[in-house]
Amino acid sequence: MKAILESKKAINAKPFLKWAGGKTQLIPELVRHMPPHIKSSKVIDSYVEPFVGGGAFFFYLKSHYEVKKAFLFDINRELILTYKVIQNDPGKLIERLEQIEKTYLKKTETERKEYYYKIREVFNKQMHNFNYEHFSDSWIERASYLIFLNKTCYNGLFRQNRRGEFNVPHGKYKRPNICDKDNIMEVHRALKDVEIICEDFEASKKYIKRGTFVYLDPPYLPISKTASFTQYSKEDFTEEDQVRLSKFFSEMDKRGAFLMLSNSDPKNEDPSNDFFDTLYKGFYIDRVKASRVINCIGNKRGSIKELIITNYKIGD
Repeated sequence: MKAILESKKAINAKPFLKWAGGKTQLIPELVRHMPPHIKSSKVIDSYVEPFVGGGAFFFYLKSHYEVKKAFLFDINRELILTYKVIQNDPGKLIERLEQIEKTYLKKTETERKEYYYKIREVFNKQMHNFNYEHFSDSWIERASYLIFLNKTCYNGLFRQNRRGEFNVPHGKYKRPNICDKDNIMEVHRALKDVEIICEDFEASKKYIKRGTFVYLDPPYLPISKTASFTQYSKEDFTEEDQVRLSKFFSEMDKRGAFLMLSNSDPKNEDPSNDFFDTLYKGFYIDRVKASRVINCIGNKRGSIKELIITNYKIGD
């Protein structure tokens, strides 16, 4: 009886990691740009997200719509591992995080810093011989390390160097919420029957058919020559990849899928830059206000324009 009641209870999940490029603040605009028939019916028969990242939009959808089938992709294997741990064994993960949180919060500021770098070193060394293919208790430990590092690192930023090592310095938070037990369980409920896949976005083609709703949130094109917001995994997402993605968009459009894509607007820096206008010519391109959530320079966190591109008309 309890299981039945739990399954009927509304899901209230939110991202379990602070992720660069996260879409929490953009959700009202994303909802406004959703296919009209989905907004009216509140039902999504098939949903594909080829760059899930922190999953803000997916968790919103699971909390407000009936999503019958969902497929989540990301190239970042640490991220996908953690999704799968929450999907398969949230209890053990919570136990591990509670231990880490209790240990960390008891320490002095200097001791916390030492503990952080010790965990970061173990996390990076472990990577070289880690089995990412077969689920085991070592996955739970690794997921707990990733969440701990994300919750206690500087600015809550996940970043890897070209060797794939986590390289963000320690942050200074008085009482970081390392173990958000309630949300982990809500995320677990949201991920029930969801397929989670560590692959390049093009691998999602096999799951996309006529009528599938696809949200594409690639690593953003840097909006200035000095900025780079793409290094969230050891694999760069280059201009050539943006072109490859635009071809994927056109191909899935011909397949009859409903496509929505977000990206940075290069016109913020150069009004004459038509990079995306050219790539997505013939589709619906809208410029919306957004805020930079993660930026190490405080005065660079203001309002900017971002792009939302669809292959359907959103209506009034």
